[in-house]
Amino acid sequence: MKKLFAEFFGTYWLVFGGCGSALFAAGYPELGIGFAGVALAFGLTVLTMAYAVGHISGGHFNPAVSFGLWAGGRFPAKDLIPYIIAQCIGAIAAAGTLYTIASGKAGFVIDATKAGAFASNGFGAFSPDGYSLTAAFIAEFVLTLFFLLIILGSTDKCANTNFCGIAIGLALTLIHLISIPITNTSVNPARSLSQAIFVGGEPLSQVWLFWAAPILGAVVGGLLYKTLLQKDSETENN
Repeated sequence: MKKLFAEFFGTYWLVFGGCGSALFAAGYPELGIGFAGVALAFGLTVLTMAYAVGHISGGHFNPAVSFGLWAGGRFPAKDLIPYIIAQCIGAIAAAGTLYTIASGKAGFVIDATKAGAFASNGFGAFSPDGYSLTAAFIAEFVLTLFFLLIILGSTDKCANTNFCGIAIGLALTLIHLISIPITNTSVNPARSLSQAIFVGGEPLSQVWLFWAAPILGAVVGGLLYKTLLQKDSETENN
């Protein structure tokens, strides 16, 4: 249960910090943090929680990461469902907190016809810059694949794992710097689901892509690291 609570709190912080920065600070008049600030916020949430609770649960905070670590031989299949449930509950709880805070401002309303509404992800008309379904799928697939390569490499027993949290946090920052205009950046199914639930409409109907592409990319990344980069003596089959 400690592992599941760690995943709950880690995913909560990721959504609250990352999506919260997009909702409250990105466009604040004159002092807004913009895309770069939101990207850094997402990276900092993972970096901080990796050191806070990563030693308890492994610091996944993302269903795609759990699948990728399983594919890479670092995580047992029996723990996949419990981890994913804890991550999704944490993400939805954070989105609910954000919604409650946002509702405290007069005139707050979620426009489900607008790209990026309530920090949601999307493609086509719901992509921040109008990117197609295919473009969004490729971006989410490739970025999650490399995210897993970075996670597996930086946490490898042959690596200097003291700095793995920094590498992973900066990787997520870079991912957001690349893809916010494309999909508003997911690479995390729980993060996408939590925001889409509160938006509804087309963003909710598009959330399948933000489960399929990151999970497929993570699995391929895990398999690539396990088969091409990891030493045979380190392979751990679960």
